[in-house]
Amino acid sequence: MEKYSLWSLAKHALNGHRGWTPAWRNASPKKSYDVVIVGGGGHGLATAYYLAKKHGITNIAVLEKGWLGGGNTGRNTTAIRSNYFYPQSTNFFDHSLRLYEGLSQELNYNIMLSQTGAVTIAHSPHQMDMLQRWSNSIQIQGVDAQMLDLEQIRERLPLLDTSKNARFPVLGGFIQGRAGVARHDAVAWGYARAADSLGVDIIQNCEVKNILHSSGRVLGVQTSLGEIRTDKLAITVAGNSSVLAQMAGIKLPIVSTALQAMVSEPIKPVLDGLVVSPSVHAYISQSDRGEILMGGRADSYPSYGQRGTLPALEDVVSAVVNLFPSFSRLKLMRQWAGIVDLSPDTSPILGKTPMTGLYMSCGWGTGGFKAIPAGGDTLAYTIANDQPHDLIKPFGLDRFAKGRFINEAAAAGVDH
Repeated sequence: MEKYSLWSLAKHALNGHRGWTPAWRNASPKKSYDVVIVGGGGHGLATAYYLAKKHGITNIAVLEKGWLGGGNTGRNTTAIRSNYFYPQSTNFFDHSLRLYEGLSQELNYNIMLSQTGAVTIAHSPHQMDMLQRWSNSIQIQGVDAQMLDLEQIRERLPLLDTSKNARFPVLGGFIQGRAGVARHDAVAWGYARAADSLGVDIIQNCEVKNILHSSGRVLGVQTSLGEIRTDKLAITVAGNSSVLAQMAGIKLPIVSTALQAMVSEPIKPVLDGLVVSPSVHAYISQSDRGEILMGGRADSYPSYGQRGTLPALEDVVSAVVNLFPSFSRLKLMRQWAGIVDLSPDTSPILGKTPMTGLYMSCGWGTGGFKAIPAGGDTLAYTIANDQPHDLIKPFGLDRFAKGRFINEAAAAGVDH
């Protein structure tokens, strides 16, 4: 067929891509919908897709104040893993990883999933003991993990400073082989195209100004494009979650701050998979384009600035250079930050809220991207049935009042 030929691709490229069919419609808002989802990032788009695909609800609007994937979905380091410590987290994130493994086929869109593994390294006997317990825990839960001694670390990561005089001596670590990375834009675009094909209205440049409610029940939203009525409203806006929730009179126990990352100039392949050092607070991988991608700690104070701060940048670069001294010769090419929403126990807040018809997906902190498929799947179930999916029952907002914390700071505090 001509439209798939190389000649056709060249023709469209040379004429400015005029005549291409858009991947999704630029819909205008209707007066009412069965479900309105605020936030056109990965979680919002995935929720819309699974509502339409699995539950037959297609009268849905996804409202995005900017462009699709322009928030945290497009401002992260694309890591995907399920090596958490507690069963509640491991079960959820492994469900997400399994969905990722079949997502390109599911959406008929190449998300560029690369499962090259994630190595977590230890710098002291105490950390080695903790990694052994961590590895044992997730293996018992049926998730892949393998301890690595120093020689195995050296063989896999020859550029890592494993000498006796290293600033951060390396004793060993463990690996989850199924972990990896995916193309963040492709995940958003794939879900958007698939949701649109099922009848979902995707409405960009539509900012929610207020949540309409009465007698503890959602009525709709007031937006920059007018009023939209709905009985079911989902908020999936990451760092802006507390702002939206406040419109409904709900105070969320989250703090929003900038988490930044950066990439170097591209070089030949030198790094196999993702490398994480929780104690040094750094994670490093190499992109398909050859860039060395680096990230680490979040900024130390609440902020909505998407640039981050110089002290955090310096800490990340210092940690990376100490781990991989040869990287000191590389030039930084780009830097960015996403606004992460951190809950008290560093686990997400997902499901129903005290207001009837209002649902929430927030508190993802540093784990939002890896959770997109499972977050959308389980929130869609919760909206369709008005009861939480079994996988997210432990992550309800009420756990903070009841003291049922799931403290994943060690497993979630660095890598995202």
